[in-house]
Amino acid sequence: MQTTVKGLLIGGLLPALLFGFAGLLQKVYGRTDGGPGPYILFIGVGVCLCGAVLTVLEPDRTVTSGSGLTAMGIGLLWALGMVCVMYALTHFGTPLSKLAPLYNMNTLVVSVLALVVFAEYKDVQPVSLLSGALLIFLGAVLVSRA
Repeated sequence: MQTTVKGLLIGGLLPALLFGFAGLLQKVYGRTDGGPGPYILFIGVGVCLCGAVLTVLEPDRTVTSGSGLTAMGIGLLWALGMVCVMYALTHFGTPLSKLAPLYNMNTLVVSVLALVVFAEYKDVQPVSLLSGALLIFLGAVLVSRA
């Protein structure tokens, strides 16, 4: 199997499945009447456990102040986004099946930012990228209006 295919499977398909099941558990949590603070706190415990295991098993334990601050920024942004999702689920009764396609339009945000910030526009096929982006957008609109 080619390295590129392995990367897409491990970095794309597997996370999609894991995030999908996590979204399902998010709805389950919302039905338990748990608050948003404990929600993020217990997610943090799970993340810390995963990080501890990886730190022991992974040979590269390199950390710098820049990498640490960047990782904390990622955690903060992700946590705030997840609180917004949980709030919509619990306070507005928004169906997860409509919400997930909307918040997963983050793929469009990160794609545009990567094109600009990391100059990835040099390595993509614009027609394919724009076609895929349009389909993601139209899919989210269709699902949210259903």
